[in-house]
Amino acid sequence: MNAWPELRWSDWSDTCQTLHLWTQIAGKIRMQKTPLVNHWWHVPLYVTTRGLTTSPIPDGARTFSIDFDFVDHRLRAICSDGTEHGFPLAPMSVAEFHRRTMEAVEALGVEVQINTTPSEIENPIPFEQDEQHKSYDADAAQRFWMALVQADRVFNAFRSRFIGKTSPVHFFWGSFDLAVTRFSGRRAPEHPGVPILPDFVTREAYSHEVSSAGFWPGGPAMDAMFYSYAYATPEGFADAKVAHGVFSKDFGEFVLPYEQVRSAASPDDVLMEFLQSTYEAAANLGKWDRAALERAT
Repeated sequence: MNAWPELRWSDWSDTCQTLHLWTQIAGKIRMQKTPLVNHWWHVPLYVTTRGLTTSPIPDGARTFSIDFDFVDHRLRAICSDGTEHGFPLAPMSVAEFHRRTMEAVEALGVEVQINTTPSEIENPIPFEQDEQHKSYDADAAQRFWMALVQADRVFNAFRSRFIGKTSPVHFFWGSFDLAVTRFSGRRAPEHPGVPILPDFVTREAYSHEVSSAGFWPGGPAMDAMFYSYAYATPEGFADAKVAHGVFSKDFGEFVLPYEQVRSAASPDDVLMEFLQSTYEAAANLGKWDRAALERAT
């Protein structure tokens, strides 16, 4: 059996859009309760052996987490004092998921209020009003998580080669993608911003030079893909020769279809070669001090 599952947008678009919003609710709870960490590293979720988690969130002398279990298909709010509340993951509106999640967290004795406007989404509907998005295909959700498991595994192996500043491998619920980022150690020019985000968000995220790669599970008329970009983008980056991927002018980054990886004789090798070659293009053209930043192999 291929450990890399099929993941075609047309097969799970409704579930994907609903899950995107569900994960934002859990993520916003974490963001509200967790101290600020550089580049917004206090907000993402993390891949687990069963799904996605917020990781431990502080609440006074206790911690709690919110976990998406895509094996048993359950949302779990778990506290370090031994209490747990949750509910089955099944078709339900974003409004109902929001209500039930907040009730589960409150049942732990946690007090929290979040901004209920979805992030990084055009024409957002407040969570408590969203009766439109309500799909949950358990098989599709599990295939999505299995794809994340594979990407997370290879990303972590890639991350281990770098001894400079690097991010965790983490899942950003705003853009709905898994990412890992390396830093040159130098500050970057002020980011010009993007239309769907406040300037202070992008300027904190891109305060320093980066080479960043990730996995995006797809969107309208576009299947899942891996990507790699640099900020600030060095001259000649778009024309660099890299393994397997191509430069997308629309996205301003190198892209590699997930299907091309999963159908390869050795998906791990194809993905690792893409990650390494796109990083080398960014580092070489950007004149990074690679000898000081990379682990000898």
